[in-house]
Amino acid sequence: MAARQVHRARRGLRRHAGTLSVGCAVAIVAAALFACWPCPPKAVAAPPGPVLPEMMDQKTIKAIDRGLKYLVGTQRNNGAWFSGTGGYGIYPVVMTSLSGVALLASGSTPESGPYAKNLTRAMNYVLNVAEAHTDGLIAGPGAESRSMYGHGFGMLFLAQCYGTDVNTKYEKRIKKVLEKAVKLTARAQSDLGPQQKHAGGWIYTPSGRGDEGSVTVTQLQALRACRNAGIKVPKSTIDRAVAYLKYCQNADGGICYSARSRGGSRPAISAAAIACFYAAGVYDRATGGKGSEAEMVERLVEYVRRTAMPESSGGGHWFYTQLYMGMGMYQRGGKDWAQYYPRIKAKLISMQMPDGSWNGDSVGTTYGAALATIVLQLPYGYLPICQR
Repeated sequence: MAARQVHRARRGLRRHAGTLSVGCAVAIVAAALFACWPCPPKAVAAPPGPVLPEMMDQKTIKAIDRGLKYLVGTQRNNGAWFSGTGGYGIYPVVMTSLSGVALLASGSTPESGPYAKNLTRAMNYVLNVAEAHTDGLIAGPGAESRSMYGHGFGMLFLAQCYGTDVNTKYEKRIKKVLEKAVKLTARAQSDLGPQQKHAGGWIYTPSGRGDEGSVTVTQLQALRACRNAGIKVPKSTIDRAVAYLKYCQNADGGICYSARSRGGSRPAISAAAIACFYAAGVYDRATGGKGSEAEMVERLVEYVRRTAMPESSGGGHWFYTQLYMGMGMYQRGGKDWAQYYPRIKAKLISMQMPDGSWNGDSVGTTYGAALATIVLQLPYGYLPICQR
C-alpha cells in the first residue's frame, strides 16, 4: 500500500492551479520477483504556489482551463460523458473514465479541489456500471462489441481515484470492483489455439480469447494502475503478457497489431508500449541498464521517435498516439521529454476549437478534450500512473 500512501501524501499540493483555475504494452518482470510488480519510485512534484512546472506557460494554462471547462460543462446528470460528435458510438464508460483522468490530472480528487464534485459523479457512474455486472466487467451500454476498452479504462480511472483520496465508503466499493475486474482481465487473457502463434494478449470482449495490440496495452496499463493502488495482480498474468508483447516486436523496433496476424509495426500501439514500460518501472540503457530487455526498450524508443512524434499523422489515431507518447516521454524524461513537450503543446493549442474542445480522431469532442488535457497537464505530475 506504499504507493497509495505516497499519492495521499501528495494530495495537498495544488500548484498554481488552485489559482490555476485549477486549472505495458509491457512490464519486464524479473524472475526473482514475487507475486506482483514492484511499486514505482515516488514521483517528484513541481513546487506548489505560483511557480509553474518547467516548459509550461500561461498560454498552456489557458488552453487547459478551457478544455477542462468544456468537459465539466458537458457532463451528464448521471455523471457520465458520451463521445460527442463522431461516428464510433457513445462508449460512456470509456469517455467518462478518460474525462475523469483528465480532471484528476489537474490536481483535483473526488474529495478535494474544484472538480471534486465532477469526479465523484463520474466515479459513481463507473462504479454503478461495474456493480451491475456480476462477473467483474466494467462496460456500459452501447459498448458490448468492444467492452474490454471500457473495462480497461474504467479500471485505470477507478485505480487512480483509489490511489489519491476517497472516503471509506468509496474505498470499499472501489476495492471490491477492482478486485473483481482484475480477475476478469486474468480470465479473459488469450490462450493458445489452432490459429494463435502466441498467447497472453487480449481482444475486444472477455470471451473472445484472441488478441490485438490496443486492447492489450489498455489491460496492461490498467493492471499496473491497480497494482499501484494496492490491488493484487497475478504475476502469471503479467508474465504471459510480457511474453506476448516481446513476441509482437518487429525487427524495426515497433510493435505489430496482433500476434496472430503480425504485419507491420503500428506507431500508436508502439507508443502505448513505451508508456507501459515506464509505468512498470522498466528502464532502458539511457538510465544505465544493460542487457537484451533494455536494448529492446531502446529499439522501441527509436521506432517511436521516427514515427509517433507530434508532427506524425498517427495513422488516423493521432490523439490516441499522443496520449501514450506523452506519458512515455514524460516518464522517460531528459532530452526526449524536453524535445517532445514544447512540440505537442504548440500543436494541441493550435488545434483547440473556440468552445475549448478538440475533435479527437473523429471519435468526438469529449475524447479529444480528455486526451489533449491529459497530455498538456503531464508536467503537473499528479497522475499516479505517470510517476517517474
